[in-house]
Amino acid sequence: MPRPQTIQIFLPAGDPRGIRVAEITTRIVRVIEVPRSQLADFLKMPEAQQVGVYFLMGELSEAGLPRAYIGQSGNVGTRLVQHNQGKDFWNRALVVISLTNSMTQTHALFLEWFAIADATKAGRYSLENGNTGARPHTPAPLEADCHEIHETAATLLATLGQPIFEPLTGAAIRVDGNISAPELFYCKGPEANGVGEYTSEGFVVHKGSTARIEIVASIKGTSQERFRQQLVTDGVLQQSGNQFVFTRDHLFSSPSMAAIAVLGRSANGWIEWKTEQGQTLDGAKRQAFPSTA
Repeated sequence: MPRPQTIQIFLPAGDPRGIRVAEITTRIVRVIEVPRSQLADFLKMPEAQQVGVYFLMGELSEAGLPRAYIGQSGNVGTRLVQHNQGKDFWNRALVVISLTNSMTQTHALFLEWFAIADATKAGRYSLENGNTGARPHTPAPLEADCHEIHETAATLLATLGQPIFEPLTGAAIRVDGNISAPELFYCKGPEANGVGEYTSEGFVVHKGSTARIEIVASIKGTSQERFRQQLVTDGVLQQSGNQFVFTRDHLFSSPSMAAIAVLGRSANGWIEWKTEQGQTLDGAKRQAFPSTA
């Protein structure tokens, strides 16, 4: 279960868009975000010579997902120099190292394997690694260390804007001894049956939801038609009979954009998305707060 934490972000050059160093104040794990254009500056830092796990983040894949590559090295600076020459897609690297320089190659190998598997499971990014490979042999005490390192790194990566290990949809969580399932909302229309969740990032339509293929005349030639067509191009929507089917969970910036994708027309998502009992998303999430007037 998530718990309150204090995170410190240090800007070595005072540039919020430049190199950023993040750490949880009670942990020994540090994540350094390095813009590709400032790789030379990172190489001057002592952390560049350490054992570490790194994440290369870059442009969108053909499926419309951000691309990522996960690796490890006994000298992360040297390895990033090699990737700077050999890989074109990335524009930022995030490097995970130990503040006490206690991470070993055994730690790094397990962390790389576990990170690839966890990111694949989350499905937010298109990984350039291919398969996860074989699980490396890791003594139990070191494996316990790795899980703690991974947990900290996941929090720091998300804080820096790269939630590579976080699934789009909520899982059931235990609160005060009870299981709390995610609250689902439904959007229905001709040949359309969407299911989704309202999250802190926007609105997620679940894999397997169906959407209308035809669009109404009023949105033809507009940005809304182009928006839906892009979902088809990216492989999010795939035709199955007389419907589109969502091939994966997909995050929309707003409930209305999610409703437009499902219904094929202009839509107010706050009204179109409803609970199983028929309450609108607006009633469940916006009108639930008392007025301050």
